[in-house]
Amino acid sequence: MTTVAPFPTDPQLTALTIAFRNPDATYIADLVLPRVSVARQEFKWWKYPIEETFAVPDSRVGRRSRTNQVVLSATEQSSVTEDFGLEDAIPQSDIDEAPAGRDPRQRAVMALTDYIMLGREKRVADLVTDAANYPSGYKVTLETSGQWSHADSSPIDAIGDALDVPLMRPNVAVMGRAVWNKLSRHADIVKAVNANSGDKGIATRRAVADLFELDEILVGESRMNTAQKGQAATLTRIWGKHCAFIYRNRMADAANGGVTFGFTAEHGTRRAGAIPDPHIGLDGGQVVKVGERVRELIVAAQAGYLFTDAVA
Repeated sequence: MTTVAPFPTDPQLTALTIAFRNPDATYIADLVLPRVSVARQEFKWWKYPIEETFAVPDSRVGRRSRTNQVVLSATEQSSVTEDFGLEDAIPQSDIDEAPAGRDPRQRAVMALTDYIMLGREKRVADLVTDAANYPSGYKVTLETSGQWSHADSSPIDAIGDALDVPLMRPNVAVMGRAVWNKLSRHADIVKAVNANSGDKGIATRRAVADLFELDEILVGESRMNTAQKGQAATLTRIWGKHCAFIYRNRMADAANGGVTFGFTAEHGTRRAGAIPDPHIGLDGGQVVKVGERVRELIVAAQAGYLFTDAVA
């Protein structure tokens, strides 16, 4: 028996939305909280007790004794993916009169995908830069001369000390462009990586990552319009002026666990489709829809450290 979906997906449009990347937008959400597949919309993940993870059991064995037993426990956590989607109505006349090789539906898929990716970037940035998501002692708010935009600040000392705090040493730095612009030109950083006076110069991400023994430095470039509809655009940077250092374990997932700062549960893949709608314009048209089911989670807050207001 043929099953008719209420809004069927289109293989070609779905392939387009999965592969689409806006070359003018640098999204880092998938690198900060990597996607892991879950079998159902409602899923479970494991939270491991810190005291067990870092315990040192007695592993000595006598000649005739039994080996000591270690009881490993975990708390099962439940969550549900959320649906995120957008649609666009395209008049049939636009489709019929489009130049050869230019399908308005494909253009709509790319635009909608970009909006969805921008929304995800905002959610991840809000989650990672929210001080309320970090335990006491795993965060600090920088002020005045302590901010890395101030000549008298000491980012090398501040970052070096912070990296020793989390239970798993962070291997990724996450910051907004405003922070990186100041940090990469700070005299202490330039002097350390370029072996010069530090008076002039800009440090590369790779050099600074090596300086602090990090796998990579992720810089959020995206902006969003915060003005009300109909008002002049007010563009602000999504990642703000904060900086987080996190431990990212790409092998961790919801089913098998593993210590990692966070991940994104994804049910299925991003999908796209189009259906006829007779109510569009005079000749009807098609409604193009793009969406995905995801849930962003911080699963081990003690594997991260946050600098709030890292620069002025």
